[in-house]
Amino acid sequence: QVQLVESGGGLVKPGGSLRLSCAASGNRFLMNTMAWYRQPPGKQRELVATLSRAETTDYADSVKGRFTISGDGAKNTFYLQMNSLQPEDTAVYYCRVDTVWPTANVYWGQGTQVTVSS
Repeated sequence: QVQLVESGGGLVKPGGSLRLSCAASGNRFLMNTMAWYRQPPGKQRELVATLSRAETTDYADSVKGRFTISGDGAKNTFYLQMNSLQPEDTAVYYCRVDTVWPTANVYWGQGTQVTVSS
């Protein structure tokens, strides 16, 4: 089992920045893909950014150039740096990890609220 704990959400004004963290813990495991999703109010959950074990990244078009996903393997933690935030970025943000060892599984964080408002 892998536990994911998110932190870093909050209220920020348009144009501001936040950094979300997702700390993974549990028995020995190997992460293959790390990702951030978000669910805006009244909408479906959507993929925001991914980071592979090979350290390749991918982003939704709506956040390219503003958000950066990164990881710290020594801490089993990955991050989402969000800059130039806009009201449309308001959502509950979830981290997700896909493991490949000892089993192939998908784990989700509990979610953290990000609100962008003046």
